[in-house]
Amino acid sequence: MSAVHVVVPPGVDDPRRPSGGNVYDRRLCRGLEAAGWTVHEHPVPPTRGALAARLAGLPDGATVLVDGLVVGAAPDEVVPQAGRLRLVFLLHMPPGAGEVAALGAARAVVTTSGWTRRQLLACCAVAGDRVHVAEPGAEPVAAAAGTDTGAGLLCVAALTPAKGHTVLLAALAGVRDLPWTCDCVGSVDRDPGHAQLLRHWARDLGLAHRVRFAGARTGPDLEASYAAADVLVHASRSESYGMVLTEALAHGLPVVATAAGAVPETVGRLPDGTRPGLLVPPDDPTALAAALRQWLTDPALRTRLRDAARSRRTGLAGWERTVACVGHVLSEVAA
Repeated sequence: MSAVHVVVPPGVDDPRRPSGGNVYDRRLCRGLEAAGWTVHEHPVPPTRGALAARLAGLPDGATVLVDGLVVGAAPDEVVPQAGRLRLVFLLHMPPGAGEVAALGAARAVVTTSGWTRRQLLACCAVAGDRVHVAEPGAEPVAAAAGTDTGAGLLCVAALTPAKGHTVLLAALAGVRDLPWTCDCVGSVDRDPGHAQLLRHWARDLGLAHRVRFAGARTGPDLEASYAAADVLVHASRSESYGMVLTEALAHGLPVVATAAGAVPETVGRLPDGTRPGLLVPPDDPTALAAALRQWLTDPALRTRLRDAARSRRTGLAGWERTVACVGHVLSEVAA
């Protein structure tokens, strides 16, 4: 194999700020190394000139995989290096205006979902054969046992406006007459003001004793959260993949989620068309409350959805497929 230089955002290993993008970058780098690549990681801060300086220091002809989050902070700093470097962009989400302008500098683009690829092709004059999909993998884990009541709700998402916790709280207020608890696991550091607002609102709604804001969890602590849950609730307003959905399914947990962006594709269906969960429109707390009420009051529905989630669990691809897809693109660019 060849060498690849991977340009990633700073803090990719910070356990206080876990994200799907950070997990993807970390698993990809480790997987490429295991597959025989020499991987040089370059964390680049979002400061003016940092990306240009880092790229300028790489040798002529180097194969470089650049995380789109870094490109978005300084798209004009990429183009001058396109003639001497073999650039590949990794897009976790549809490109912003600045990234669109820089896409022409890339030899290839890797998106983390088919939905993001379609969004990219719809807004940019990029040849389809240059844009590839490498979806995140899922770890094989033991299935969660679940409880008879289904009352253990779990939300795994950073406390930011985009993740829809205000929608979730409004929906939970609509089912306050039923027994349940909800653990909200996610970073409170991305938007501390919003996190504080959510705590106050949960108190004002009379839900403070039932909604627990647990902060960021990783590793065994996160695994324990999935193992103790009955269902994942995901109220995101926008989602370009949604790794927590496949993490939940890998644990055999059904999902109650908003059908935002790539969520329907990520949740998927069984061969007979059955979904392993319930999907509702984004930003609709009434619809989300109705779905939660169905889950909490219909034992037969819970059984069907759990069976579907456990069946979907067996069809999830591992990270080795992700690494193989990206490795193939890098090999073609390097050649």
